[in-house]
Amino acid sequence: MELKKPKAVLFDWDNTLVNTWPVIHEALNKTFSALGHTPWSIDQVKQRVARSMRDSFPDIFGENWKPAGELYQQNFRAIHLERLQAFEGAEATLAFLRRQQLYMAVVSNKKGVNLRKEVQHIGWGKYFDKVIGADDTPRDKPAPEPVIAALEGSGIKPGADVWFIGDSAVDMEVAHATGCVPLWYGELPEKLEHAFHVRFDSHGDLAKALKKIF
Repeated sequence: MELKKPKAVLFDWDNTLVNTWPVIHEALNKTFSALGHTPWSIDQVKQRVARSMRDSFPDIFGENWKPAGELYQQNFRAIHLERLQAFEGAEATLAFLRRQQLYMAVVSNKKGVNLRKEVQHIGWGKYFDKVIGADDTPRDKPAPEPVIAALEGSGIKPGADVWFIGDSAVDMEVAHATGCVPLWYGELPEKLEHAFHVRFDSHGDLAKALKKIF
């Protein structure tokens, strides 16, 4: 499907701009082991992790989800900055879009405090007008509030002038819910309920598409 020049681009963070699967996998399995749960394989983590902690942990840990969440956060925060790894070409993508003077934001289901630390640590704050994470709004993705918050004050409304680029079904769902253009990044799951307009295998692939538009 042909893409039109957007006014704004919203990015998911984890595994769209940075590779964090190994860190999430390790932190989650340390939590599982400490609480007597069966560890997940990396493929299981990739299939099952997309929603925010407050939306997903009750299903995993039941009524004890809050202590489990605190333990996970301890395990995660001990390693996430030192092992943060940008995808090849990701910063070039962001720099190109910034040169086009587009409005850009991150909309993630990672806790906002952790998310902003990562953005600052990697030096990418200069590319984003807003960085919205889990718990920053009353509800997290796929609810529309994070997208609305990301665009607030920009003069741009959610809709066909806004791209949403992400790697999960949650990202496609929130794009559809807000009328934004859903763009898929990376590997496809076996099943996907909400369609995407275009898929990018890599940031090199995305760069080629951008050069045709701008």
